[in-house]
Amino acid sequence: MQRYKILWVDDEIDLLKPYVLTLQEKNFEIETFNNPYSILEYIDQNNDFDLILLDENMPGKSGLSLIKDIKDKKPFVPIIMITKNEEEDIMDEAIGSMISDYLIKPLNPNQLLISIKKVLQNMDLVSNKIKSDYLRFFRDLDNKIIDCKDHHDWISLYTELVKWEINLDLTSNNDFDEFLTSQKKELNNKFSEFVIHNYQNWINNSVNSPLMSNDILKNKIFKQIGDKPVFLIVIDNLRYDQWKIIESDISKIFHINQDKPYLSILPTTTEYSRNALFSGLNPLEMSNNYPELWGDKSKGLNNREYEFLDQNLKRNNLNIKHSYHKIISHSDGLNFSKKKSDLLRYDLNSIVFNFIDMLSHSSSENKLFKNLAYDEKSFRSFSRSWFKNSSLSDLINYLSKQDVKVFITTDHGTIRVNQPVKIRANKETNTNMRFKYGKNLNVENDNIFIVKNGEKIGLPKHSIFNKYIFSVQNQYFLYPKNFNYYSKNFMNSFQHGGISMEEMIIPFVELSPKFL
Repeated sequence: MQRYKILWVDDEIDLLKPYVLTLQEKNFEIETFNNPYSILEYIDQNNDFDLILLDENMPGKSGLSLIKDIKDKKPFVPIIMITKNEEEDIMDEAIGSMISDYLIKPLNPNQLLISIKKVLQNMDLVSNKIKSDYLRFFRDLDNKIIDCKDHHDWISLYTELVKWEINLDLTSNNDFDEFLTSQKKELNNKFSEFVIHNYQNWINNSVNSPLMSNDILKNKIFKQIGDKPVFLIVIDNLRYDQWKIIESDISKIFHINQDKPYLSILPTTTEYSRNALFSGLNPLEMSNNYPELWGDKSKGLNNREYEFLDQNLKRNNLNIKHSYHKIISHSDGLNFSKKKSDLLRYDLNSIVFNFIDMLSHSSSENKLFKNLAYDEKSFRSFSRSWFKNSSLSDLINYLSKQDVKVFITTDHGTIRVNQPVKIRANKETNTNMRFKYGKNLNVENDNIFIVKNGEKIGLPKHSIFNKYIFSVQNQYFLYPKNFNYYSKNFMNSFQHGGISMEEMIIPFVELSPKFL
């Protein structure tokens, strides 16, 4: 029989010892705390508990405030609130904070035991139902792959996989991690074959081309400009699963009118895909038509997005007032938040938030961040924690009270890599680990995408070099020198630039305020 662990926090916990002993006699493990800060410290460092009991009225921090803090850290843990207060508004707010049950003091031992069993049994039922349904999905995967005939099918299958990935987070163990990992590997293998077979036709605007980075403004944003301010929020490097995690917070104050992923162009990096998004052009067109904006790499290729957007608007005969903001640091966010009301004067506001991309790079280069975002689940959790405390959250809350149109998207996603591939190249080669361009590129792996003439897929020459290679699945390119050292150093880090569902299938979301 499973032995459940319960955390119980109450500033008068010593007076509740008889209840603690009763629960222990019923085979529950009980860890007690006499203040809210000690339990927050505990759950920061541990994940070995199944349920939390907490008092609604404690010195220093109310139970409702504590529930919010706990849910920020452990969004799926069940909570039973114990209170002397029977006021309806307190109960409504507590239930709105996603408690599983509440009890009124003075406690009745049988009532307490019944509530605990009900919550835990329900949790087990939900967990078992998720596992059962997921196994059916897993067993039918081969048929689902065979049924993928076009990009719509692949997007649909990936969104279904993300749904299961997030639902499995709700379960209390990691039984399905291996299943999920092998499943994503198989899917990415087939998806990469699909992209490689079709990408040249897509980029040359065949009839069946998917919506891609350079199409999104013309097809989705420009037609919305007119009667009220439009806000385009671009969260750099936002994977679709990360969007689905923060969606639970945003949907409390916004209607999700549209949630339709689309495809990033290649390479799946900021200098290519985000510039394509704002310019409405593929990289070859940017290089040929606007060499003054996208020709000199020494000046950086991500610094002229406002000008690219301005030219895009003019080509589409939109004579409007528009603003552009890029939030990189905490101080940028603070300064931006102070001026957000000014944005209502513009027809179109484009705001880029760079934190997720910075987190992705930090997970490669910084041991602290690597320990915080060590797998997909922790990456999602860290992203949600950032969102809830960010200037983006502040902007979203402000816009929920305004008569505006809001759109959220990104430039590309990222993937956790674990397959080092040895590459030989000359010194002019770029540094990205998921794609390379240059002269004399030689790779000891046949399972990659090699493009001898980049112009055929909408990519420019770099100096005289026109060859590109792209990694697929979970690969990352490394040079022979110190290969073993760098292989270990970047193993399981998050990288982008190549071909995978996580990098290419990216969110596009339309929101409207709920409570105007």
